[in-house]
This record gives sequence, structure tokens and C-alpha cells, in this order.
Amino acid sequence: MGERMVKCVKFGGEELPGLPEPPYMGELGQRLYENVSQKAWELWKEHVKMIINEYQLNPATPEAWEIISAEAEKFFFSKDAKLPPGYVPPQEKQ
Repeated sequence: MGERMVKCVKFGGEELPGLPEPPYMGELGQRLYENVSQKAWELWKEHVKMIINEYQLNPATPEAWEIISAEAEKFFFSKDAKLPPGYVPPQEKQ
């Protein structure tokens, strides 16, 4: 069985390998599973580390998850969520 492909919301609908399973419980996790590529998820993991550090969140608390969920919603699904044209992930810059 090949990789499951998704039209990634973060990469303008580009067809990319999807996540192996929903990353979070509930409706948000399902939406991420259906609309987010592994490539975009890697960007999110870096972004969420910054959020956790910036707000000094304890991811084990419900309050932290509310913030993280809201940020994930913005990161992937807001109208401003597309990557800027010509975006190069930091590790690929020369």
C-alpha cells in the first residue's frame, strides 16, 4: 500500500504524503489528518515549540492545549496560513 496523499492546505493544495494518523483527538485532529501533509506538520512542530517557549506553556494542561489548538487552527486554516511565495525552509537556505 502506497503513502496516503492529501491536498495540503499549507502548501496551496499541493498533493503531498499525508500524516499516518490524526495528530490530535477530536475534530481538529481529523481536519489536520485530512488536510495537512507530513511536510507541513514538520513546520508546525517547529512553530509549536516556539509558542510553548514564548508563552511558557505546560503542554500537559488543558489551558495550554486551548492555546495550541487555536494556534494550529490559525497556522493551517486561516486565510493567511499559506506560506509566502518563494518560502525556503530554514535548513535549506545556503
